Amino acid sequence: MSRDDSDEAYVVGLCNQVLVETALTQHRFDWLLGDPGSGGGRARLPVDAFWPGHHLVVEYREIQHDQPVAHFDKPDRLTVSGVHRGKQRALYDARRESQIPAHGLRLVVIRPADLDADRRGRLHRNPDRDLEKVRKLLARTSDEDRVADAFHRWLLSEGWTPVTPTDRWTDIEAVRGEARLICEAKGRTGDVGVDADIAYGQLLRRMTDPATAVRYALVVPTSSVKAAGRVSSHVRRTLRIDLYEVTDEGQVLLHLA
Repeated sequence: MSRDDSDEAYVVGLCNQVLVETALTQHRFDWLLGDPGSGGGRARLPVDAFWPGHHLVVEYREIQHDQPVAHFDKPDRLTVSGVHRGKQRALYDARRESQIPAHGLRLVVIRPADLDADRRGRLHRNPDRDLEKVRKLLARTSDEDRVADAFHRWLLSEGWTPVTPTDRWTDIEAVRGEARLICEAKGRTGDVGVDADIAYGQLLRRMTDPATAVRYALVVPTSSVKAAGRVSSHVRRTLRIDLYEVTDEGQVLLHLA
């Protein structure tokens, strides 16, 4: 079976539908490395799928990731890690689980048992049922996630292309032609004034490019618009900061400075 026909590809395709973005499959980060080989070199470890615009990595882990399977584990053959492939797989899975969040990305692990599958982990490939399950697995529960996801969808509708942020702590970064937008998103909070002040400070620290084609965005829920507007419009114009509101219904509104 080719990779394009695999269960992994099927699951990634479902994620693409939910996220409205096409994944970078078998993506390799410079900072996610395997153990040194005999010559001292370290290969970059692939991840199953990466969505830059969502800061999201998905790993589809079939049964060999959770239980011994001799065909995959090759117990009589040692790897560069000094253990057989099954143990190395567990070692590298743990490395992904620690390193991916440490670099500001969200990791979601999907297993056959999460979907419509038989006892051997083979998917029945029921798209309607599986799509709903994937939607729940990828759902983000905080209000900041709601705001960021709504703004991400709006960017796509306006012709922007989300990209991997230059600064890993940036919530959203997108390009459109020569323009670049660097965004800080906030959700509902008990102290809207303090949260807005913190957000402006975070944007200020990311103002490292003097080019006028680079703009900055503070993206907040309706409940925080008044607090975010305490920074005067002429200051926001000078600093090239745009203020966006995400309503409870998910509509995005630009508040002109």
